[in-house]
Amino acid sequence: MADNLNSKKIAIIATDGVEQVELVKPREAVEKAGGDTELLSLETGQIQAMNSDINPADKFDVDKAIADASPDDYDGLILPGGTVNADKLRMSDEVVSFVQKFFKDGKPAGVICHGPWTLVEADLVRERTLTSWPSLQTDIRNAGGNWVDEEVVVDQGLVTSRKPDDLPAFCDKIVEEFAEGKHEVASAGATSSS
Repeated sequence: MADNLNSKKIAIIATDGVEQVELVKPREAVEKAGGDTELLSLETGQIQAMNSDINPADKFDVDKAIADASPDDYDGLILPGGTVNADKLRMSDEVVSFVQKFFKDGKPAGVICHGPWTLVEADLVRERTLTSWPSLQTDIRNAGGNWVDEEVVVDQGLVTSRKPDDLPAFCDKIVEEFAEGKHEVASAGATSSS
């Protein structure tokens, strides 16, 4: 359904080094489904996206600094990958706090590639099943999560995927989860994957 995200506002948190396709494709999917997106970053201005982590791509205008944003204003969250992007975001107390509040409220999130590093930093993978870029699997397991090598995994409204090749399945699932809205916050991860 083309309008199943009408009136839904989705936050995308990214900074310099974001993998361009992992920012652009999920944003397009949300907007095609009728949702609105806002790009949040560490500061206002523009961020530099990359292709394959090392090749400069386009620059994107930031809608709002994370310090000026409230999780209460958004219905869903997207954390794209890119090694440098994810590493910078996990080092920001403001980003970590924003994401923790978002998960505490049971709101759906889509996290791809290196994006789960922020979830690890925020202690949000414990007792959840998720996937990521393969190099994060030890970090996720050490943080109490169950890492699996699958195209897309859904656990209590958290949608994760491994890499850009998984974007078609990832985008379909995030639109579905954003349309469903808040999920019951549970202490143990009830897991389903597809």
